[in-house]
Amino acid sequence: MDQATEAFLAHRNLLFTVAYEMLGSVADAEDALQETWLRWVKVDLGQVSDQRAYLVRIITRRSLDRLRVMKRRKEAYVGPWLPEPLLTAPDVAEEAELAESVSMALMLVLETLSPTERAVFVLREVFDVSYDEIAEAVGKTPVTVRQIAHRARRHVEARRPREVVSQSQTRAAVESFQRALETRDLQGLLDVLAPEVVLISDGGGVKQAAPQPIIGADKVARMIVVGLAKAQVALTSEPTVVNGGPALLLRVDGEIDGVIAARVEDARITGLYYVRNPRKLTRIGSEVSLTLK
Repeated sequence: MDQATEAFLAHRNLLFTVAYEMLGSVADAEDALQETWLRWVKVDLGQVSDQRAYLVRIITRRSLDRLRVMKRRKEAYVGPWLPEPLLTAPDVAEEAELAESVSMALMLVLETLSPTERAVFVLREVFDVSYDEIAEAVGKTPVTVRQIAHRARRHVEARRPREVVSQSQTRAAVESFQRALETRDLQGLLDVLAPEVVLISDGGGVKQAAPQPIIGADKVARMIVVGLAKAQVALTSEPTVVNGGPALLLRVDGEIDGVIAARVEDARITGLYYVRNPRKLTRIGSEVSLTLK
């Protein structure tokens, strides 16, 4: 194996993680990874003092280019947009920092940042990249990057979950939700949903989904129970691990219908993220390796 290939493979999972956290799309992250490889094989490695930093710089630039294109794409998207769910290995859930960084809840908060703010926040707060290295990657001065990082950090802190709960607490809440969902138990749903719960569903104009977020336990619970009664379908669910946290893979009449992830605070569900868009479910059958190193 040549030196360029060896170095790229050694950092491949890190590069994919950087790209996914910046883009929220597996397909776009994979494309950015491929573009990084094509750029990397043309580099004179004798002039590279830190291969990891150099590769992170390349994929950051490729991802920034894609972020700007995706922004226009999302403006034409039908209904709410959710990140493409990742089937992650159980050990990701045990790494609290990594699991929180790819959670649906935080990924949605990152969507409210500008492309440059998102790149700076992800590199600094998640991957602990130095300000000088980030400045090289985003084409700004270190002083400007510090200002952007401060602004992005303040923006994210104001919107991210109030507390990071344990995986066991999240799993218990998701299991209670699963039981109530499968038995169509209205009271069971009301017991596990927080009063201010928000349900966001992403059908992408292909599958039916609520055009706006549904807010409030009573509205969400009744929509689920009434919707299932009207549909008259056989709904089954199975536990899975998506974006580093407990989730459910839902099947209707035996066919995959979607993935639902949850945000849990104070032992109750405050956010439900239901991805039904078939284009975002094509890779849900295989685990993706993520890393912060």
